[in-house]
Amino acid sequence: MAAWTAAAPRPERTAPPRPRSRPPAPKPRVAAQRRVTGGVVWIVALAILLAGVVAMNVAVLRLNMTLDHLGRQRAQLRADNAALFSHLSSAAATGRIQELAMKRLGYVPATAEQTDYIHLKP
Repeated sequence: MAAWTAAAPRPERTAPPRPRSRPPAPKPRVAAQRRVTGGVVWIVALAILLAGVVAMNVAVLRLNMTLDHLGRQRAQLRADNAALFSHLSSAAATGRIQELAMKRLGYVPATAEQTDYIHLKP
């Protein structure tokens, strides 16, 4: 028959000793300096781009002011030209010229007997 006996103690399994890992080596300062330098480069690049945008806006504003001034000047010149043309047309009016001729120079309109016509042969 089978007999029960006390079990033999099992040997404890232990993990093989891990090799001791070295503490991480300190990162070289070069990488940190590169990050700082890279950030500074980006900041400078963005500042230059923003300065360019501001300069372009100032230039456009100056051009708009110049165009506005020229537009007002053109409108004033057109008004002056219209006034001068009106003055010229009133000065060249036939009735006014006849009146000046009669008053200043003493001319009178010619009668039908004083008028001669020339007939050209076609």
